[in-house]
Amino acid sequence: MSISARYVLLVISMLTALLMGGCSDGPDQNRDESEEVKANFETGATLTASFVNPRVGGLKGIVENDQLQLLADDQTGVIAIVHKASGEVWLSNPQDRDTDPLASGVNKSLLSAQLKLDYYNNFGQLNSVNSYSDSAVYEQIGMEEIEHGLRVNYRFGSDQKTIDDMPMKISKSRFENLLSKLDRTGQRTLKIAYTEDAEHSVYVRSDGALKGLQLERALKAMEDAGYTEEDLLYDIEENQLNQTKPEARIFHVSIEYTLDGDHLIAKIPASSIDFPEEFPIHTISFLSFFGAGGLAEKGSILVPDGSGALIHFNNGKTRYPSYQQNVYGTDRSVSKLDTEEYSQTVRLPVFGLIKENGALLGIIEEGAAVATINADVSGRLNSYNYVYPSFTVVNKGDLSLDANGQQRTIPKFQEHPMNSDFTVRYAFLDQQSASYQGIADYYRQYLEQQGGFAALAEAREENTPFYLQLVGSISKKKHFAGIPYQALEPLTTFEQAQIIVTELKERGVGDIKLRYSGWFNKGLDHTVPSHISVDRKLGGDKGLRQLISFAKGNDVTLYPDVAFLTALSGSQFNEAKKASRTLRGVPAEIYPLDLALNWRDRSKPPAYVISPRYINDYTEQFLKDFHKYDAVGISLSDLASQLDSDFRKRRQIDRTESEQRSVEALHQMAAAQLKMMADGGNAYALPYLTDVTYAPMSSSRFKIEDEEIPFYQMVVRGHLDYTGEPYNLSAYPNANQYILKTLEYGSGVYFEWFYAPNHKIKDTKFNRLYSANYELWMDEAVRIYKEVNEFLSKVRHEPIAQHEKLTDGVYKTVYGNGNYVIVNYNRTPVEAEGVRIEAESYMTGGEAP
Repeated sequence: MSISARYVLLVISMLTALLMGGCSDGPDQNRDESEEVKANFETGATLTASFVNPRVGGLKGIVENDQLQLLADDQTGVIAIVHKASGEVWLSNPQDRDTDPLASGVNKSLLSAQLKLDYYNNFGQLNSVNSYSDSAVYEQIGMEEIEHGLRVNYRFGSDQKTIDDMPMKISKSRFENLLSKLDRTGQRTLKIAYTEDAEHSVYVRSDGALKGLQLERALKAMEDAGYTEEDLLYDIEENQLNQTKPEARIFHVSIEYTLDGDHLIAKIPASSIDFPEEFPIHTISFLSFFGAGGLAEKGSILVPDGSGALIHFNNGKTRYPSYQQNVYGTDRSVSKLDTEEYSQTVRLPVFGLIKENGALLGIIEEGAAVATINADVSGRLNSYNYVYPSFTVVNKGDLSLDANGQQRTIPKFQEHPMNSDFTVRYAFLDQQSASYQGIADYYRQYLEQQGGFAALAEAREENTPFYLQLVGSISKKKHFAGIPYQALEPLTTFEQAQIIVTELKERGVGDIKLRYSGWFNKGLDHTVPSHISVDRKLGGDKGLRQLISFAKGNDVTLYPDVAFLTALSGSQFNEAKKASRTLRGVPAEIYPLDLALNWRDRSKPPAYVISPRYINDYTEQFLKDFHKYDAVGISLSDLASQLDSDFRKRRQIDRTESEQRSVEALHQMAAAQLKMMADGGNAYALPYLTDVTYAPMSSSRFKIEDEEIPFYQMVVRGHLDYTGEPYNLSAYPNANQYILKTLEYGSGVYFEWFYAPNHKIKDTKFNRLYSANYELWMDEAVRIYKEVNEFLSKVRHEPIAQHEKLTDGVYKTVYGNGNYVIVNYNRTPVEAEGVRIEAESYMTGGEAP
């Protein structure tokens, strides 16, 4: 190897060591507590049973209340929950797992595990350990009773020596020195372990001979000869071996199980997570097979994909990828957004299992921002149908180094592990409630009890909402004397907005909720909201005040729109200081999307992800200016739909802290007594919102899924109003299909318009608004609204009580007061409940309002 090449590799090695230390603050912090942590991992301790349940053989009764019993096996970590009312038993691991004919190897051991840790090695590659093969097998599980429950302490891995603790080569003189310290038996053992290479005056390790008992004897002989870690390092350096000193890969994690009424709370305290600095934990998978359904069972997995979806047990869809989705979507400081994902986002941190005799509901109470929901069916890796959460502990990025024509990619880790406990609340529903309708009803009641919704207003509208988004001004390239420049192009002035709303009201459209975007700080791609400068070309301050007064006088709720998490325009934003940093240490950028190619165009200026550190400051500054306009509402384009980290060195904000800062900003607006409309509607924002736009109106329709359901709507309807994407900019094939979806899901009608002719957006980056001139859509909008309102006005504030699929393409929705609608999406007539329903049509019935 040349000197220059060696120098490059040395530099890369040094940088790798430096960057690998990027996560050292977290592990070091953990190691400061490690003695206390490790003290909880005493082995050999046994639990005394406080009761016995013959239905759960081999497990010891630990704690019980009026609704539930918690039992555990102190040798394997297996737990069981007995639901007293129904007698149903819910096991953390399948009872017949040892006889599973499909699972083998690591997949077999995972069936007996309660935890799986995925960790990075020195090269940034993922490896894993699990609580069965790396803890229970080594008798490294400790249990202790806590108030109302049990704490299970796991020690993963073993510090037993392996073949890697023996040098691949050792000089003849040093080998003979070792032999001189051993008896004949030890000498014979080492001579089997090493073969002499007389030509090079070394002894070479005989890996083929070092198996099982012979390896144990060789390691014992090396130990008896006084061979140490320092000796190993010396031999590696002396013989220039491609070998590293093995590091002990010992991990510690605990689970706390407590009973809370009819719930089991399973919690991984952040303080219990301990890992070597060299091997940071990436994710922890949690109770993967809790309640898993077998081959002989009928049932479904409920996943929170968009509006919700069901995966039926044993559906045979093993050719398709298993289900896996991040809660609250992607982190723009982690993901490289070269393309646009068209899958739906998980808005509610829940999952469920539905069986014939009962159902299980999992609610992620802590750590949802870094959680992923995973699910799979039998036939791929094992014979079970299961769903579980996993949680990210440390993120990894890749840093490329290029020197003298040699390029290396080295890992870069976040500085601190996630600053959050990971907590899942499990509820156990009886046979009567074992359906997705029952789970939705249970979760809605849970949110009501926990303050998960905004307080309902006393004044109740009778008409279903008509959501109208008007675009004020956009940035457009213009020319003066042949010189290009950027200028604001008004699409809808404040006065023109009044004209559009007046026409809608004159034509019978009621409960108009007006979202007005592109009204301040240079248009639709406004600068950061550290102040408010109303765009003059729209009418300025005076025009905005007149529009607000007009809205109040005409029973229209006005929601001026603002983005707090994205610097949509480069001016007045210092990305070096205020943009979130990626793991590579550069500002998190978002380039414009080329719709034709579905590719980010990096030849154009990017937007930036604003660091969560500035959310509260911007909110306070914005509200201070906004207060003087006496507005009653505000629209949030990103604060309730997006969560991002900031990996700035020594100033990290992880996604869980980012969620807290978003909630604080929402609380500031609620304190200002503003009605809030927001895109997306993530669960943490629901206590503050009155309206949700771009609510999920479908699932992602992944191949593994079997049914699409309105789970999100069944949870929130009656507490807040919602709508999907604007019809005129959507992919619905025709108005009939849109009307059917609106009726089935109980949604408001939504259009996005502007007053100017369509050609005004030509040659701008706002091509998505290609057909948004209001005149082209007015007649259609009025017709759709009146048809939808004729039924939905009867159930204006009612929850969805029941929803079911009658046959392919035919669904029935029953609302809280008994009114129902049956929709037929098929292009042919169908017979449903004794009535003929025409193609792409519907029928209504039920109680009078």
